[in-house]
Amino acid sequence: MAPFDLKGVFLSAFDYKTEKYVIAKNKKVGILYRLIQLSVIGYIIGWVFVTKKGYQETEESLQSSVITKVKGVVFTNTTGPGPWLWGPEDYVVPQQGEAVLFITTNFITTPNQKLGYCAESIKVLDGHCQENEDCPKGDTVIAGHGIKTGRCLKKNRNSTGTCEIYGWCPIERSIRPDVPLLGKAENFTIYIKNFIRFPKFNFSKSNVLETADDMYLKKCSYDKFAHSYCPIFRLGDIVRRTGHDFQHMALLGGAIGILIEWHCDLDKGYSDCNPRYSFTRLDVNSTVNAISSGYNFRYARYFKNADGETYRTLYKVYGIRFDILVHGKAGKFNIIPTIINIGSGLALMGAGAFFCDMVLLYMMKKSTMYRERKFETHNKNGNNNRDSIDVSGKAVKQPSEQEQVTEPTSDQHTPERIDLLNGQKDKSCD
Repeated sequence: MAPFDLKGVFLSAFDYKTEKYVIAKNKKVGILYRLIQLSVIGYIIGWVFVTKKGYQETEESLQSSVITKVKGVVFTNTTGPGPWLWGPEDYVVPQQGEAVLFITTNFITTPNQKLGYCAESIKVLDGHCQENEDCPKGDTVIAGHGIKTGRCLKKNRNSTGTCEIYGWCPIERSIRPDVPLLGKAENFTIYIKNFIRFPKFNFSKSNVLETADDMYLKKCSYDKFAHSYCPIFRLGDIVRRTGHDFQHMALLGGAIGILIEWHCDLDKGYSDCNPRYSFTRLDVNSTVNAISSGYNFRYARYFKNADGETYRTLYKVYGIRFDILVHGKAGKFNIIPTIINIGSGLALMGAGAFFCDMVLLYMMKKSTMYRERKFETHNKNGNNNRDSIDVSGKAVKQPSEQEQVTEPTSDQHTPERIDLLNGQKDKSCD
């Protein structure tokens, strides 16, 4: 075994490699190379710079504030609470005008509840009993309405009864209306005011038209083309834009997302930064037959009678929850990302040449000829230490210095042409 040449390995680290340009007269590889070049140029210009605006510095850390206000009144006259005029202070929760709000569209009332003793609902499984022992005194009814008193109330000896409880009696009604009691809420309007700021560029804007006309907001309604800067939306139109029917959704409630997007090209100026709205229904189980369909919750209104006794009216309300989401991105020209993207494009161009070299070196029948022309090793005297390889792959000893033919000085910088179609050097380059 030959000894390991540590000195040669060390000295090889100081070798210099330079490129040798060999023109291969192969139309297929030439066409492939030009196609790769055109593809890279098209990608850099069309996708990186035109579509993605790779010459810009971008910011996505949008600072946003949303203020909401709902307007509209509706009259109802139902058994229990009787006639009632619903205003925003009644059907909007919360009333502070936040980015998340709930608008009541249907309700069930249980009036005149008072703390006392009554039977638990038959629909509550933990309230079922056969004997008094099934209702331990002091235990809370799981998912029920009160505290067990220790008594089992049965209609007759053989029937299944329910535990007596201490709570707000009578217990909650469970009969749901067939139509939404606040169905006219379809004509209510939501005023959505949005302020945004991109701190990196010190740029701020809002979705409200800048005008001196005090009556503009009183008479406008949002339209994508005619009134894109009117922040007033009709509830029925919002639900319709999600692909659903308002009356159907108002029966059991639901959730809607209102997305406001700000995509701003600050190179084009202040007027090119405009809000874009999109609407989608967020609750998955949106069918009437689904177990958890709709959206509802409960609250109560308390009062005292003439004798000072406390009563309450319990409301189970159904409605539409609105989640207002704001996203944005701003861009402005910067020389650094421009240089980076141009450099990436040039690197891809070099990758194209590398790929074509791999095709010529390893994927063609006459790859040996191209390999022997492309790679040469010269010693410090300028002599070629490589034995050349002919097309058949056999080693051919290089001629001595006396046998070598010196090429004309005028052709020293002319690229060597190889005709890979017939395996011969192009004589026009000799």
